[in-house]
Amino acid sequence: MSDSSQPQPGPEKAAGSDGTGAAAGTLVLCDARLADGRVVDVRLSGGHIEAVGTAGSLAPQGTRVDLGGYLLLPAPAEPHAHCDTALTADAGGPAGETLEDVQRRTTEAALLQLGHGATALRSHVRIGDVQGLRSLEAVLQAGRSLRGLAELTAVAVPRMLTGLAGADGLAMLRDAVKMGASVIGGCPDLDPDPAGYAEAVLELAGEHGCAVDLHTDGDDPARLARFAAMAGGLRPGVAIGPCAGLSALPREMAARTAEQLAAAGVTVVCLPQGDCAALERRGAGLPGRAGPVGRVARPAPVRLLRAAGVRVAAGSGALRDAANPVGRGDPLEAAYLLASLGEASPEAAYEAVGSAARATLGLPEVRVEAGFPAELLAVRGESLAAVLSLAYSRIVVHRGRVVARTSAVREYCDSAAVVALELPRQSQR
Repeated sequence: MSDSSQPQPGPEKAAGSDGTGAAAGTLVLCDARLADGRVVDVRLSGGHIEAVGTAGSLAPQGTRVDLGGYLLLPAPAEPHAHCDTALTADAGGPAGETLEDVQRRTTEAALLQLGHGATALRSHVRIGDVQGLRSLEAVLQAGRSLRGLAELTAVAVPRMLTGLAGADGLAMLRDAVKMGASVIGGCPDLDPDPAGYAEAVLELAGEHGCAVDLHTDGDDPARLARFAAMAGGLRPGVAIGPCAGLSALPREMAARTAEQLAAAGVTVVCLPQGDCAALERRGAGLPGRAGPVGRVARPAPVRLLRAAGVRVAAGSGALRDAANPVGRGDPLEAAYLLASLGEASPEAAYEAVGSAARATLGLPEVRVEAGFPAELLAVRGESLAAVLSLAYSRIVVHRGRVVARTSAVREYCDSAAVVALELPRQSQR
């Protein structure tokens, strides 16, 4: 791993007078290593990849960024965040719930995840109760303020949708869609009538052309089968997660359920880093939570789901809130955990946070090829397995420009062993 002290450009100021951050000029990424081992130059212009050529083959023009020693990848996306409750674990009391409090937390959480490489995020936001639509309004405002840096979309999550108690929830959900929530979510498991809850969500989503993204343990195969039958063919798409309960089912039963989800085109969003507060588990010992003897169950059975043809995306879930006070919100950690648990190869694990996550969000595919969106992540390392293991220094590109940079420095004190082994030092890049 080579060292270089060549100065590098930092994140650029947002371009475009309309505040959209449209790419200005041309950016050339030099000497970048691709996942297939090639070392290339990549020219970006107009928010897209304009050309890819062997190192040194592209005519010098515009701003140049030296990516020697970095692996260049399509940028990951975050398909399951809770930005409105993020960063509240250390509050020392009830977290502030004013519009300004929630907008500030949401913005900070989104920027933290952008620094990890996620240029697009989907945040689940509870509506109703004493908060009404205030948290949703704050998240939508944060999304507008982040334009040009990251794409943030909101999922409206009502508590109840059936019976007398659900009437207010349905009315508020309709108001949430009118406000700008582009996805309808919720927790059917917590409603007295889970099937009725799911039916109400799917009906409203079909009426307004919204995507659906529901929280569920996935531990009831009959319930999932009914949901798959109702959801089949709905566009723009249906996702459920974290579905850790599928791991507790007998393998044959889980495989049949996976086949039903695949046939209906339902995406499963797993949370390898742990569960999220929105699911509000009903007791100890359930999948994804420490049981009576401290055992923590595995996440959703990713290999089994993928073998059945289910699209599986991986999200972060909790980010330093009550559900996980040490959550990182890092897509590469989610991929690392899938690989280290044996649920996916490094390539399939990155696909879960990359192309599968983007598809779940309804975003166009990204490849490091001419014509594709310039949504990229450069990570110091020479292979995908290496960057999932030690993903420290990162450079994030959104809409064709550098929007975030994280630099790590690794040094060793002088010793004969260090000199003899020629241990690498990670430079400030």
